Amino acid sequence: RSSDLVADMAVSMDVEPSGGKDGEVSGDSTEAMDSVQQAVPTDEAEESVRHLGGVELQCGICMKWFAADTFGLDTTSCLPFMTNYIFHCNMCHHSGNTYFLRKQANLKEMCLTALANLTWRSRTQDEHPKTMFSKDKDIIPFIDKYWECLTTRQRPSKLTWPNNIVKTMTKERDVFLVKENPDPGSKDPQEEYPKFGLLDQDLSSIGPAYDNQKQGNTLAPGGSLNGGGAVGGSGKGRGAKRKQDGASGGAAKRARSDPLFSAQRLPPHGYPLEHPFNKDGYRYILAEPDPHAPDPEKLELDCWAGKPIPGDLYRACLYEKVLLALHDRAPQLKISDDRLTVTGEKGYSMVRASHGVRKGSWYFEVTVDEMPSETAARLGWAPPPGNLQAPLGYDKVSYS
Repeated sequence: RSSDLVADMAVSMDVEPSGGKDGEVSGDSTEAMDSVQQAVPTDEAEESVRHLGGVELQCGICMKWFAADTFGLDTTSCLPFMTNYIFHCNMCHHSGNTYFLRKQANLKEMCLTALANLTWRSRTQDEHPKTMFSKDKDIIPFIDKYWECLTTRQRPSKLTWPNNIVKTMTKERDVFLVKENPDPGSKDPQEEYPKFGLLDQDLSSIGPAYDNQKQGNTLAPGGSLNGGGAVGGSGKGRGAKRKQDGASGGAAKRARSDPLFSAQRLPPHGYPLEHPFNKDGYRYILAEPDPHAPDPEKLELDCWAGKPIPGDLYRACLYEKVLLALHDRAPQLKISDDRLTVTGEKGYSMVRASHGVRKGSWYFEVTVDEMPSETAARLGWAPPPGNLQAPLGYDKVSYS
């Protein structure tokens, strides 16, 4: 029975009382190390060569740049210097395939891409390259011509968007230069003004804001790593609770109405951030299509319409990389999108890893990002019966 216990043991990390600490966990074996090493960027000398002026994509994991035609992606609706996308190369994505998703760009991103393309076109075609471009002569016609390539949002029916673009570039002085009138003695006609340009003329620095996305997925005021928001403010006084509920409900409603929300919230490892509760006799386990299924076409038959998918057509999805389990943890613990970092706030609690240990030699490295005084963290072993609402080693089946 001791061998059965070892077979069922899972790597565990418990979080004891603290004011908010992070611990990053990574489990390494021969198999796990191979998968991790593939995603680690090489040195600067081996990084991919940039091809400015063409459609390039930056991987959100290894941060390398790739030409879009390298992977045979459809780039008919893409422009050089675009930033409104999420891309994971086939070396980093868990499925071994490339992952590409265009997002809805805001006016600032649209203007940035437009000015970058105008700047590059002037550098390569004009005898005297320009850095400032006319709103009516250059910028508005470019955005109007390539609207479908700049964003996934529908072209507005009202003709007020040119004024909104001017307001955006005028307000974002940390990105755009504004010149409202010609210089004294200049021969430029007043009709070409205002003119706008990029504050940073290094076009190679333009790319998707992956750093901002990662910061948005970490703990932020009034939010959590797993999508559950905390109501801000003390809310004292009559009617405060009603206002807070209304504010949080509005945020949730806006998130649900976003057609790209569900796709954006799917992290690189492909596991949903919100694991359903195991209740009503159901135990939820993430599944994937079984490539060895004997008769996958039978699901298309009318007799299977509205019925559960036959069990022989799918299998439990288990990744080659050791991660923190979303379903096998104390619910008050916050797991990051990459499932390598856990944050606890107070109380004794524990999270187990996604993989059990059967044989071989294993070691685990933990980086404590923040640990206030009079707090502690433990690393050890605990099988599924181990109590998640207790410190590791509290019961007779867990060890630390």
